[in-house]
Amino acid sequence: MKPLLLSLLLLAGAMAAQATTIEIHRFENPRQEAIYKKLIDELRCLVCQNQNLADSNAELAQDLRRKTYEMVSAGKSETEIVAYMVERYGDFVLYRPPVKGITLFLWAGPFILLAVGFFVLFRVVRQRGRAQNDFALTDEQRAKAHELLEGDDR
Repeated sequence: MKPLLLSLLLLAGAMAAQATTIEIHRFENPRQEAIYKKLIDELRCLVCQNQNLADSNAELAQDLRRKTYEMVSAGKSETEIVAYMVERYGDFVLYRPPVKGITLFLWAGPFILLAVGFFVLFRVVRQRGRAQNDFALTDEQRAKAHELLEGDDR
């Protein structure tokens, strides 16, 4: 009985350790809360990469949420907070990075890849059409093939 009880206690402890904490932030006014929510929805978790700060449970995301809360509570504007995050973590922290030399491939890359894909598809289809025409037999070749096949009846 004691090993079973001990196992259950260990399991309960492990589950409690895995549980996420719920962050509760108090704001002076609804405007600050709206700014905070907007920012944590727009800023990317640097660990998870495919989640925003609001959805991520990573420690870095928790730290970034806490820093965002502190800055919003201190009266910083959205622009100032985003500028701070970009200065510290780079454009990758933004889900919609600005269009500039470094991020140009992020914006144009999908269109370039799509154009290259269509070009390759066009070339392959065109070459297949030509290849089929190259294998077309002349009447003389057909007659010779028919003669060879018919001559095998001995």
